[in-house]
Order: sequence, then C-alpha cells, then structure tokens
Amino acid sequence: MLELAILGFLAEGPLHGYQLRHRIAHLFGHARPVSDGSLYPAINRLVGAGLLDRRTEPGASAAQRHTLSLTDAGRCELTRRLRDADGLDISDSTRYFTVLAFLSQVPDTAEQHAVLRRRLEFLEQPASFFYDGDRPLGAEDNDDPYRRGMLTIARATSRAERSWLREVLA
Repeated sequence: MLELAILGFLAEGPLHGYQLRHRIAHLFGHARPVSDGSLYPAINRLVGAGLLDRRTEPGASAAQRHTLSLTDAGRCELTRRLRDADGLDISDSTRYFTVLAFLSQVPDTAEQHAVLRRRLEFLEQPASFFYDGDRPLGAEDNDDPYRRGMLTIARATSRAERSWLREVLA
C-alpha cells in the first residue's frame, strides 16, 4: 500500500520526499505510521523500476532536495494496481481506503465501478470479529459491552458504506 500511495500522490504532481511523507502520514493516520526506513527504500525501488523519476535540486541550505515525479510507466502501474485491486486490497479497510483515495486515477468509469462492486460483494458477506463455530456473532449475541460496541460500530460503518457504494454504482 505504501508504493500505491507513493504512485497515487505523485500522479497528482511532483513532490519533494518530505512532502510525500507528510501526505502519506495523513492518509494512513496513526494506525500505520510511515518511517523513513520504509518510505525511502520504497521510493528507491520505484525509481529503480523506472516508475518514478528523481531530480536533484539545490536546497535552501546546504542539503540538496529531491523532487519525485511519476513516469509514464509509473502512471500505467498505478492504473493497473488500482484496476486490479482485490483480496486484501478490498477486505482490509486501510488498504481499501488507499485504493479509494486514488481510484479516480483510473480513467475508465467501468473499471472504477468493478473495484467498487468487489468491495460491495465483500461487505455483503456475513462476517464478524467473533464466531460461535462458523456462525458470525452480532452485537446482540455478546454480553461484553466493549465487544458489543465494537460490533455495533462496525455494523453502522458497513451499512453506511454499502449505501454509498450502491448510490455510486446506480
């Protein structure tokens, strides 16, 4: 998801590394902090693969600044990753929100909607954080107030998202 976020933000225009890190940190939130030890190796992999271009500029002080931009190959890779999002990219909320943040970069509305349909299909499957054998347990099945709260919040969030998805797909 880190590479997808890098490609997605750079599709919006060139950025310096620290600007990119700041935007990714806001997108991922506190749940998944991004360290320099993960960001810069990911950038280097993408540069090495020809998906990003790195241009060195003089900095305000002695340090040079690197401006990153998306190559044509990078734009194609971004579109492919978004268009083909499936599995964990659809079921994991943080990963899905990263896909959703950049889905408008896919130029074909039908391909965008295919991704949204996969998410809707996932959300319509009975699921829970807790099970009795194979049976998913709902909030009404839990005596623990915190688990009940967790399940109530998840149900409301899922209901709101399904409603939004149906509206967009209509």
